[in-house]
Amino acid sequence: MLSSREDVLKLTDYLVNVESVVNTVGEIDIANSLYNIIGKLPYFQKNPSHLIMSRTENDEIERYNVLAFVKGTKEKSDKTVVLMGHIDTVGIEDYSHLKDKACFPDELIKALSHEDLPELVKKHLKSGEWHFGRGVLDMKSGVASHLYLLKYYSEHPEELIGNLILLAECDEEDSSHGVLSALKDLKRWREEHQFDYQALINSDFVAPRFEGDEKRYIYKGTVGKLLPSFFITGSETHVGSSFEGLDPNYLAAELTRQISYNPELCDESLGETPVPPVSLKQTDLKPTYTVQTALSAYVYYNFFIHSWSPKDVLIKLKEQAEIAFDNALMTLKDRHRKYCERSGTPYKELQWKTRVLVYEDMQKQLVEQHGEAFIQHMNTFKAKLLLDKTLDTRMFAARVVEEEWNWMKDKSPAIILFYSSLYSPRVELTGKNEREQKLLDALDHAVEAVQTHYPYPIVTKNYFPYVCDMSCVALSDDDEGIRAVSENNPGWGTKHYVDYQAIRDINVPTINIGPYGYDAHNRYERMELHYSTEIVPNITNEVICRLLGMDSKQTTKHLADKTV
Repeated sequence: MLSSREDVLKLTDYLVNVESVVNTVGEIDIANSLYNIIGKLPYFQKNPSHLIMSRTENDEIERYNVLAFVKGTKEKSDKTVVLMGHIDTVGIEDYSHLKDKACFPDELIKALSHEDLPELVKKHLKSGEWHFGRGVLDMKSGVASHLYLLKYYSEHPEELIGNLILLAECDEEDSSHGVLSALKDLKRWREEHQFDYQALINSDFVAPRFEGDEKRYIYKGTVGKLLPSFFITGSETHVGSSFEGLDPNYLAAELTRQISYNPELCDESLGETPVPPVSLKQTDLKPTYTVQTALSAYVYYNFFIHSWSPKDVLIKLKEQAEIAFDNALMTLKDRHRKYCERSGTPYKELQWKTRVLVYEDMQKQLVEQHGEAFIQHMNTFKAKLLLDKTLDTRMFAARVVEEEWNWMKDKSPAIILFYSSLYSPRVELTGKNEREQKLLDALDHAVEAVQTHYPYPIVTKNYFPYVCDMSCVALSDDDEGIRAVSENNPGWGTKHYVDYQAIRDINVPTINIGPYGYDAHNRYERMELHYSTEIVPNITNEVICRLLGMDSKQTTKHLADKTV
């Protein structure tokens, strides 16, 4: 076993002490700090071109990735393993009056000892075996583990067969600009140095999956994430004549009832089931108060997938939207009839019909109806809309659909389905080729070698259950699945674009070996020291050695005698 605890903890604190909240200048600060600590190592002073700080592309703010590599000299080999982790964090506002201590674990731990804490948090705090602070779990201790291994092999390249890369990427917590920009650097290094990428090891955090769960998980792939969105149009009316119109908020409410928490929309695969969709936003688009019902509403949902493609999801959600529209109209007609009976108002059958459109189908209709005039108008509209920096990709997409709807000849109420944000592709690691099988074998060997040194079961699963940047280094979707994303995102090519071919070009098998803890994105964020600072680097090193054809016992002996 590597004697890594003290060193990984020191590196963790070094990284945590830099407040690197996503979409702030802190992302530049953390990149500079990491670049400087690596640059001071003798190997990188002799080989400065092996370390770069690379700015993100197609990004609205300035931020950087840090990439470094060590070339082994023990035997000539092009085999290369990439160690990846993100250096940004979520915000610190949730720490409230302890906000100034959020990035200083020792001070935070002392302050928390005087707080009224939940029982489990209090137990962990008193044990001395848990480390608290923003980013200690998600995921700077994971980056510290990778950095620990990079440092050792930079000092002993004669023990390394092949090559080891560290990719510390920014913007994981928002839009993955970091890893998507880093693909060009990985591709360039592959061409310049003939790197043969065997595997990528991510180090995002792992956590219990349910109360009482004592397993520590390693993931062989990751869940995919989509953001299916619905622009809902109604028929406006004065509130005093409510049954003469159709309220889009009413349709939105029924749509959410149909989709949110619906287990029929869970994509079970390889014996594992992600959580069902849930609403992330629901609003009408009225700019001010009036006594007129809204013209339109907007709602979008988180949607996890394991095996379904983006096209599959569009098909399934179109069906769900039709069910919701049918149910909404059926209830509305029943309530209208009952109201007429109670009020003595003459009853007249409501004529609204269910109408659900997929965005690309609506686009085809509009081009057929209006031709070049429509295309030119929308190009100009989008260019002007881009000037509004208050709009994120999701609201940008909604405004585009809203404008396009104005061109529709048939303006009867409708639900329009599209995607409005980044698609994080699902990744499967099943052993379908030799490279995947070698990684699976190396992981099984590593877990077996380390398990005897740890009291809790270390278990491998197929899909990392949270969104992570593993989605941006391998691609399981075919061209048709990706086309469904690009053809159904109103902001594609203007506000939003992803070069999925760049992911396919890298397409490296990936696993996640990360720190263990509780309450990521919470003021009680904490990691278990034993697992996170000792077990994680040991398993990671075992996988590296197995993939590159090295004797892990020899490396372990030297590492155990080495300190940072």
